[in-house]
Amino acid sequence: MTIAKFKAFVELARPHQYVKNGFIFLPAFFDNKIFDFEAIGNSIVAFSLFCLVSSGVYIFNDLMDLESDKKHPEKYKRPLASGVINKSEGLVFSISLLIITITFAFLVLNLKVTAILLGYILLNILYSSILKNIPIVDISCIGIGFVLRIFAGAIASAVQPSHWIVIMTFLLALFLAIAKRRNDLIIRIKTGNQTRRNILAYNTEFISAAMILMSGVTMVSYIMYTVSSETILRHGTDKLYFTAFWVLLGIMRYLQLALVEEKSGSPTKMLLKDNFLKIVIFLWIITFFILIYI
Repeated sequence: MTIAKFKAFVELARPHQYVKNGFIFLPAFFDNKIFDFEAIGNSIVAFSLFCLVSSGVYIFNDLMDLESDKKHPEKYKRPLASGVINKSEGLVFSISLLIITITFAFLVLNLKVTAILLGYILLNILYSSILKNIPIVDISCIGIGFVLRIFAGAIASAVQPSHWIVIMTFLLALFLAIAKRRNDLIIRIKTGNQTRRNILAYNTEFISAAMILMSGVTMVSYIMYTVSSETILRHGTDKLYFTAFWVLLGIMRYLQLALVEEKSGSPTKMLLKDNFLKIVIFLWIITFFILIYI
């Protein structure tokens, strides 16, 4: 295998998307287990397995979207769409990653995490095959995928996940998914290319209103979480509402990027490239860490 071919396979696996699997560490972080080496060790294993399985389902999705990706102004550069890797190679790579992941999960972690991984694979197969063509259902599947990450992290670290973290994760994922659909809609308006079959069911008014709605609901939910008696009792502090400042700034910045600069095509790339978002997330983590650990 040439170096160029190897790089193409790495690109096909989309390692930059592994940032999303960071949600697996949230249950341990919110439950004051960040210094529990067993909990964090199991979370790292679960994170690694989700990285492999997410690469597998991304490749499967690329195979299903091959023809539409060839017409996309950015996705046509992907290894499968550009022809650097053929369909057979992509299919073998995808299946191999999924089999390796499930086998390793069964041997190393418990059956519950393995079941969640299988559920995540099934969800994404259904999404890539059918559900992504159904408006509203498509973005809901993305939200469910993030919630599964939370449950996997909770089981791996032996934490009972709060209903707050499940609700906020789902809401935030919906917000990001809607922003991504807006980018697909903008591409269709500017170029005439219909990158998704269900994009005709959306328009800019609906998408923009939905984004604003979800951002508001997410913000209110977070504030309610920080001031709830359950949270105060769990963390031993009534000062967590200070962290809401960073959450508000982060949401406003994302709205600016999506609605003003029209850069919501890849939430992961936005996070990795936008210094404002990186600083806000870092300050949120530091503030939360100080309040509940120090």
